[in-house]
Amino acid sequence: MDELIDILDSNGNFTGKTVLKSKAHEKGWFHATVHIWLYTPNGKILLQQRGKNKDTHPLLWDVSVAGHIGAGEEIETGAIREVREEIGLNIVEEDLEKIGVFKSVQKHSEELIDCEFHHTFLCKLKVPFEKLIKQEDEVKELKLISILQFSEETWGMANLKKYVPHEMDYYVKIIKSVKMQLERL
Repeated sequence: MDELIDILDSNGNFTGKTVLKSKAHEKGWFHATVHIWLYTPNGKILLQQRGKNKDTHPLLWDVSVAGHIGAGEEIETGAIREVREEIGLNIVEEDLEKIGVFKSVQKHSEELIDCEFHHTFLCKLKVPFEKLIKQEDEVKELKLISILQFSEETWGMANLKKYVPHEMDYYVKIIKSVKMQLERL
C-alpha cells in the first residue's frame, strides 16, 4: 500500500518534505520505519515470514513486526499501529522498549532503493501465540523460536538465505537486548 511518508536527511533529521512511499523508494530518499521484536518470558522470539508478494525479500523470515511511519506520525504511534495491523495485537506505548535506531541502505533494483532508519523496539508477548491474527497480504507465517536457535541462525549465519539480510550488528543488538530483558524477568 502506498502512503505518504516524511523524508529524512542522511543523519535521520526531518527535511520538511513529504512524498509517497513509492517515490521515496524510487529515489532512494531516507525515511523512518519501525521494527518491533516480540519475545516471550520463556526465551522465544516471534518471527514473521514475509508475504510471497512483497517487493523485497519475499518469503524470508524477519522481525516480528515492521512498517513505515506515516507522514506526521509519531514513531511510537506507528509502532503500535503496525503491531495491531500485522499481528492483531493491541499494545500501548509502555509495552515498547526502544533499543536503538539503525541506518539501513539496500539497493534492490534501479527502481527500488530502501534508505531507512529502523526505530527498533522490544515488546514482551503477553498473549498466547494462538491469539495472534496475521495480516494475510503482508505475513505468510508466524512462529516462535528459541533465542538460542535464533542467535545460531543469525549470528553464526548458519541459515543466511533464511532471514532478511540485516547487518550483523543489528542481529547482535537484538539478541543481546532480548537476553537482557529475560534476565530482568
